[in-house]
Amino acid sequence: MMRQLLHIATLLCLLFAASGLSQGLPPGELTFDEYLGYVKKYHPLVKQANLEVNKAQAGLMAARGAFDPKLEVDFDKKQFKDKEYYSLLNSSFKIPTWYGIEVKAAFDNSEGLYVNPQNVTPNSGLTSLGVSVPVGQGLFINQRMADLRSARLQVQLSQAARKLQAAEVLYNASVAYFNWKKAFDEATLYNSYLAAARERYKGVSGLIALGDKPAIDSVETGITVRNRELGLLDANLKLAKAKLEMENFLWIENVPVALADGIIPEKELQSSLQETLKTNSLSATPANDDHPKLQSLQNKLAILEVERRLKANMLLPKLNLSYNYLSEPSYIDNYRFEDYKIGLNFSFPLFLRKERGALALSKFKLQDTQYELDFERIRLNNKIRAQQTEIESLQKQQLVINRLVADYTTMVKSEERLFSFGESSVFLINSRENSLISAMLQQIANQNRFFISNAELFRTMANPD
Repeated sequence: MMRQLLHIATLLCLLFAASGLSQGLPPGELTFDEYLGYVKKYHPLVKQANLEVNKAQAGLMAARGAFDPKLEVDFDKKQFKDKEYYSLLNSSFKIPTWYGIEVKAAFDNSEGLYVNPQNVTPNSGLTSLGVSVPVGQGLFINQRMADLRSARLQVQLSQAARKLQAAEVLYNASVAYFNWKKAFDEATLYNSYLAAARERYKGVSGLIALGDKPAIDSVETGITVRNRELGLLDANLKLAKAKLEMENFLWIENVPVALADGIIPEKELQSSLQETLKTNSLSATPANDDHPKLQSLQNKLAILEVERRLKANMLLPKLNLSYNYLSEPSYIDNYRFEDYKIGLNFSFPLFLRKERGALALSKFKLQDTQYELDFERIRLNNKIRAQQTEIESLQKQQLVINRLVADYTTMVKSEERLFSFGESSVFLINSRENSLISAMLQQIANQNRFFISNAELFRTMANPD
């Protein structure tokens, strides 16, 4: 029972928190810059992009672990029927170094009746200090060195990937905001002209009652009212869907936020958009080596180059030399260079088919990535120029549409004035007004294309910070 009450209390707290957050955005304009600020700071996908850097840093820590000193102790003892068969102690302290050289200090002690002669040590034990050196394969580059270099490059690659992923999220969030603004502007337009149509219907009905207008004019104005009611219903449906789509990107402190009815999009967005997205002519520059996509490919090339060097090193023979100075703990300060243990390990495959094949594959991967880098550099620059050309064209189109709207507005006002003098008809007014509404809808659509084109340029430049 207590557990159920605790669950209910937790659920109520979450609902209260979500409600409080949705009311935390005060009624009024939700500016585009403020909206992007919420997305950058709180959206889960942006935080997920940051995790890529954290994972790469964890991988770097793991790669550095291959160079950590290692302490080893191995103790084995057998006692049977009051006889100590053997008691073997092997302990060592190893320090791996960068160039494959390993320094080792060890202490061994063995006692018992049945100890292998090669494991026999003095009563006080046997100490050793030595070094192992790979003279051939593994001296200048080995798996540990390659893993560490690749992990360092992977951190840089993950930072570029974070920018690309964050830019993609911000692009989608921007498009959702622009579509919300478009739907809001269309609904506002239909609502305004529906009110005008109703007012005209009321006025015409009054004139018909006085005998100044034919009864057919009420049918004409009534049709206009119903058409605009239908248009407003459709616009409100689009607005509701666009609003819900935008709310997918609106979070505060890990809680999704619902927009209150009193919140509206930024009215003067066109004047501040390019500064917010850094897509004006001064900020939007051709793609260079600092572009995250190019940085990602360059780091990938560097990782493949490390792999190629490692594969090339595998063509060398394996030749490992080791030397260990031996002494008893009682006279460790008195050097006896004749007491030592040395080792030599050599191996070399005669045909090297495996190694040569692996090297050839690594070279092909390098060449393939280099081709991709060259292509991506040209593609990005052409895409940026294409987007800039489109933005300039849309700005010019907007000027033409603005003049068109102004001219249609003048014609509607002129027609209404003639109608008041009895020199025009309801049909002509509706015709002029429908043309004006079409031009204004085209104006809203063109503005939306301008916004989205800037967002696409922002995504191409991939500079979300």
